[in-house]
Amino acid sequence: MNTFADSVAAAGQLVVSGDAVLLAIVGRSLAVSATACLLACGFGLLLGAWLAVSRFSGRGLLLTLLNTLLALPSVVVGLVIYLLLSRSGPLGFLGWLFSFKAMVLAQTILVLPVVTALTRQTIEDADRAHGEQLRSLGAGDFARALLLVWDERYALVTVVIAAFGRAVSEVGAVMIVGGNIDGFTRVMTTAIALETSKGDLPLALALGLVLLGVVLVLNLAIAALRGWRERVDGGAADASAVRRLEVAS
Repeated sequence: MNTFADSVAAAGQLVVSGDAVLLAIVGRSLAVSATACLLACGFGLLLGAWLAVSRFSGRGLLLTLLNTLLALPSVVVGLVIYLLLSRSGPLGFLGWLFSFKAMVLAQTILVLPVVTALTRQTIEDADRAHGEQLRSLGAGDFARALLLVWDERYALVTVVIAAFGRAVSEVGAVMIVGGNIDGFTRVMTTAIALETSKGDLPLALALGLVLLGVVLVLNLAIAALRGWRERVDGGAADASAVRRLEVAS
């Protein structure tokens, strides 16, 4: 391709025609990120909720460590997991290196601090508003955490969507532990890096367009969820105000 316009046109053709190589890479990338997000959210939501309502010695230090992990470089995660899963590493017997499982593990570790920290902040804010009432009803820390998670479920859906966006756009760790093997561990971000270095700009641009589309859909979903929640909360507040006026009259 001699011009940028030619590359863009060819990339659009690959997307519209449903190129088999393109679809395979996109499907694998979404599968890795969805699995990692599911695992990270399953543990991170519970851990974040528990940290929000619990008070114990060393909690401040633990929260500082958690906030530090939010900026954890992906290449460092990839390097650590590579050393753990290599033949001479403590987890080498699993045989996961350069596999789907290794990429899922890397993305799970990257996403877990994000889910935990955002959940902790959301539930802690809710606990300040409603925790005293729940404690007066005899709810312990664990029960209060679960009740607040349910109450804040719509806000936590936003956390899950944000976590998926973080996972699907990651490149460093999956490149190291996955090896970017064609047909096995090649995902959107690693394929873009490889195809760009090879000069195959149409495929790289096509994957970039799909990745941007995924991120756009996630942001639209977050905006729609927030708008819907505001309308629901506004309707509930209006109904409550009407009932108070009826009682007063």
